Amino acid sequence: MRSPALALLAATFVTACSGPSFEGGVYRDRAVAFRLGEIPASWRRIDVTDAKMAFRDDAAQTTTFVNARCGQDAEDAPLASLTQHLFLLFTEREIVEQTLVPLDNREALRTVLFAKLDGVPKAFDVYVMKKDGCVYDFVHVSAPDTFEASRAAFTRFVAGFQTLPNE
Repeated sequence: MRSPALALLAATFVTACSGPSFEGGVYRDRAVAFRLGEIPASWRRIDVTDAKMAFRDDAAQTTTFVNARCGQDAEDAPLASLTQHLFLLFTEREIVEQTLVPLDNREALRTVLFAKLDGVPKAFDVYVMKKDGCVYDFVHVSAPDTFEASRAAFTRFVAGFQTLPNE
């Protein structure tokens, strides 16, 4: 006969191991594990579809998210194509800056652009990187008038990114 406490402990263990976790700046799920850079105190974690992690800074009117996809397009598509794919639904896209930068011992394509979604202007700072069969997207979206003031925190956040062994 099993004790109720043992059954509860086993159920908790199975639940904890089956889903994604985020603790101490480290995200883990079945496919990937990574450490994020500095997360400003003004950023609060939010849940969004199609992203591993997302944060909102209400005062700065910004949203930041990180996504990772493994095995789908990591080897074949160039970084520029992967970046363009993120903005297929946007209109009046204007790339202001696009440069290759080092990130976690790889090249990442950093793109700053302005675009509209449903007629609403937005500003974006985006990094796209491929590593170990995965594509990582880092996206910072803001109203154009608060964009410059919020970019430094996003740059620090991305700079601290590091992939980890997925145990």
